[in-house]
Amino acid sequence: MELNKLTVQTITEQMEKIFAYLHANPEISWKEVETTTYIAQLLKKEGLVPHTFDDMTGLYVDIGKGVPKVGFRTDMDALWQEVNGQFKANHSCGHDGHMTMAIGVALLLNEQKDHLPSAVRIIFQPAEEKGQGAKAIVAQGITAPLEYLFGTHVRPLVEIPDGVHAPALYHGAAKMFTGTITGIEAHGARPEQGINAIEVAAALVDAMKRHWISPTQSASIKMTQLQAGGSSANIIPGSATFSIDARAQTNETMEALTDGFQKAVAAVSTLYGAQIETTCAAHIVAAQVHDDAKAIMRQAIIETVGEQHCAEDVVTPGGEDFHFYAYTQPHLKTTMLGLGCGVTPGLHHPLMTFNKERLYVGANIIVKAVLLALQEVTSHHDVN
Repeated sequence: MELNKLTVQTITEQMEKIFAYLHANPEISWKEVETTTYIAQLLKKEGLVPHTFDDMTGLYVDIGKGVPKVGFRTDMDALWQEVNGQFKANHSCGHDGHMTMAIGVALLLNEQKDHLPSAVRIIFQPAEEKGQGAKAIVAQGITAPLEYLFGTHVRPLVEIPDGVHAPALYHGAAKMFTGTITGIEAHGARPEQGINAIEVAAALVDAMKRHWISPTQSASIKMTQLQAGGSSANIIPGSATFSIDARAQTNETMEALTDGFQKAVAAVSTLYGAQIETTCAAHIVAAQVHDDAKAIMRQAIIETVGEQHCAEDVVTPGGEDFHFYAYTQPHLKTTMLGLGCGVTPGLHHPLMTFNKERLYVGANIIVKAVLLALQEVTSHHDVN
């Protein structure tokens, strides 16, 4: 169904205003209260019925009739970072753009809801940056009836040119560990009477480097935070807290990296006689891309903007908790659209910017992918 020029112009203008609001009103993970309210009210004005949650932020909406078999998910949260000398919530990962596209998808599908063979579910997910939002949505059962689930993420110029889009994003796996070291405090003149928590942390850093991963596999693990000692420089600190950031391009490599980390902790603890306790604070799995979903997304890109604007798959070391959906629900066919929109200077840069004109294009690509997936699901069910 082709939309008339007036409808297209109206939706484009709506999306511009929506992005301006979302960009100017960022909220961090699990605090997306006003964002949830804004989106819910906007959808209600369009005659839709959004569903919010009693125990967390976020929402979802179904467009069309029947049980939804195809869905689109967007993230909602902003980062907390220093911007021009001030720490604040900041949309430097493009989630404001992703939400704008998701609302655009809702508006476009709502124009043709009477022609949809079944409902489409659009999910506004909180806490992506914490690596916990997808797990919460899965726990709510929101994705259980779906067969296809699509996502999207804006891409930097270092990966794909502005105006060129990728049918799949192969994100890597990530784990964030937090830990405590418990040694023994002592006088600076009597180090033999204590167990120096800083020395234990240094030994752990060294031990992590001694766990070898195949050079054909991309992986890294490093200590990113360490707090120890007080205001007195003549006291050997007996306690410390630390954080570890682990990255791997595949889930199998992440398992090997985790095993090496646990062995390093055990070895250093024994060597120094210190107690080291660790917790996995976040686990983001590597991409779970389904060939059928990727083929549909590729076709959607080509039909929307032409084959010359369709890029190869993007392999990126960054993490995305979108992939948790397929990781825990193997029946889901998933892929993420890599939207080439000239992100610069880069993702998570405090002054990150991108070409906002691509948001309407992205929404149209997603709508096309959703419609193609609905055709596939309908034909499959008819055969069976």
